[in-house]
Amino acid sequence: MAATSLLDTAERALALMRAQGFHHAQVGASRTAHDEVNFAHDEPSLLRSTSTQKLSLLGIVDARRASTELTAFDEPSLRERIAALFADASAAPQDDANAVSSGQRADIVQGPQHGERDVLADKVRELLDFRARATPQFRLEEGYAAHTLLQARVLTSGGSDLACSAGWYSMSAAGTARDGRAASSFAFGGGTAHALAATPAEQLFGLGDMLRDTVRQIHTRPLGDKFVGEVLLTPGAVEDLLQWLHGQIGDLHLIAGSSLYRDKVGQRVASPLLTLASRFDAPGVVALSADAFVAPPLEVLRAGVLNALTPSFYGSRKTGLPHVPVAAGGGWQLAAGDTPLPQMVSGVSRGALVGRLSMGAPAANGDFSGVIKNSFLIEHGEVGPALAETMISGNMARMLLDVSAVSRERRDTGALLLPWLRVGGLHFS
Repeated sequence: MAATSLLDTAERALALMRAQGFHHAQVGASRTAHDEVNFAHDEPSLLRSTSTQKLSLLGIVDARRASTELTAFDEPSLRERIAALFADASAAPQDDANAVSSGQRADIVQGPQHGERDVLADKVRELLDFRARATPQFRLEEGYAAHTLLQARVLTSGGSDLACSAGWYSMSAAGTARDGRAASSFAFGGGTAHALAATPAEQLFGLGDMLRDTVRQIHTRPLGDKFVGEVLLTPGAVEDLLQWLHGQIGDLHLIAGSSLYRDKVGQRVASPLLTLASRFDAPGVVALSADAFVAPPLEVLRAGVLNALTPSFYGSRKTGLPHVPVAAGGGWQLAAGDTPLPQMVSGVSRGALVGRLSMGAPAANGDFSGVIKNSFLIEHGEVGPALAETMISGNMARMLLDVSAVSRERRDTGALLLPWLRVGGLHFS
């Protein structure tokens, strides 16, 4: 499906859905072109180019909703799928909150529209050379450098017409480190960017730090006695904390009535050091929501004060809360702080530098207990050995309030731009 036919395809599908009898409909036609250089077991392994197309259909009849996707766009296939979709919608539960967007308009072009394969090959070679030179104990099990171009057109029966052509580069790497029979835990990293050429591969998305830290995690030691201390969250662990916050202010908990922040807009819910804003024009992100709304810039937290909840259009109609569109691909940034990272470390009397949080599903009130992974002991302001199977427990909402320092440095992985955070009052065991 050529880019010029996206509109024709979407218009044809929308017309067929109306003719079928749907009261409301949303249609999305997309084409994705992808160039990729893979590596496996410390060697380049594959150069491939792929092109995929997809048609997403959402229909509502008598307040009953159903959705489907297909990759075949010939007339018989489309008619058959739309007829089946109508049957599915007719049998679905009735819900007056079901609706589609109206009057939304956008035509977004961003990022590199054409990828350079030699750049992809160069980045793979640079990372492999860095591994061999600086971290030979690390084994790069798999990864890639890639360029992606997403072209899409979304139409609704309410008159919305949204178009985008977004290109971006990406890199990803994963593996373990070994010393004889001793081995680290599995580690991974990566991100997206509008350009790769000017930056050495090991400096992209913290990949070099990931390899070095993993080598240090081959040999670990138990924590020892239980204590209450501080955590210094790396950007990867900060992401875990923010995912919990986004869940609290989004559809799942708002509709269920379990959100801790349902009635907290305008109140301080986090440390005054925290300002969380959108980054909806980030590489790999387009400022369009999954339910066909333009997503304008948004500040969720300002100096710890909650500025907005983020229910979808459906969630808004279900709860009566104001609708706040967010980009389907994420795109968030925490403002940098004033504290240099070495100073943040030196300020920790006893605690841990935490690479990842593995907490499962915290309780309704935010209480959790989980394993900290890819983590190191901190004692008397110095980073020590890697930790083995160490648990922390606390409360997610309390952690947001107890952030005592935010780093001046931030890690840019494209969809996220995050600093390091220091948080006290965690129970170690």
